This record gives sequence, C-alpha cells and structure tokens, in this order.
Amino acid sequence: VQLVQSGGGLVQAGESLRLSCAASERTFSTSAMGWFRQGPGKEREFVAGISWNGDTTYYADSVKGRFTVSRDNFKNTAYLQMNSLKVEDTAVYYCNANGLLRADYSDYVPRTSNWGQGAQVTVSS
Repeated sequence: VQLVQSGGGLVQAGESLRLSCAASERTFSTSAMGWFRQGPGKEREFVAGISWNGDTTYYADSVKGRFTVSRDNFKNTAYLQMNSLKVEDTAVYYCNANGLLRADYSDYVPRTSNWGQGAQVTVSS
C-alpha cells in the first residue's frame, strides 16, 4: 500500500499541528496503523498506534495526553493531532500501515515495507 503524508511545518512551542496519512488501497480500512518519528541524531521511535476500527489506541509516554491518533476509513486516511507541542517533538514523522498492534506492550510494530514519505515537524522555543 502506498502512503502519502501531508501536514507538518514550523510552529512555536505550545502550538498545534495535524498530520495526515492517506492510503492508496481500500485494504487500509482493515489494518492497524502507526505513527513514528525520528529526531536529529536519534533512532526512529514509536509515537502512536491505532486499530483498524479506531477502537484501540496506544501512545508513547512522551506524547500521551498531547497527541491524538484517529482515522477515517471512508477516506482511507489516518491523522495525528499534535497539541501543546514541545521543542523535543521536533522530528520527521512517519506513518506506517499493516503492522501489528500489541496489547501486551501498548505499542505498534511496523511493517517495514509500508512507510509514508515523512513529514518534518519543527518546534521552536
């Protein structure tokens, strides 16, 4: 499945942004998906995951209470609403589809072949 991201940009600390991830296939509506980020000099890390129907969501502790993952299966699109952004949220954000949502670990394991192209989010102080 091809994933096309939009959103991102430069904001000040405390502001909000919304990222979108549009899938090319209707099978997106039956798969879990996740968001990851990679900051400067850091490894890619899990941010949020959502089940195929949106009923189950998981978040990294660093974004819990500030970020919200959602999806619209009619539009084959997932979203990451980011509020109260911090300087340390600066990173390239990636979406991923058809991975594994793990209840035991409250996370999402990505499928290596299904990444979006990435979106730069820069938060200034």
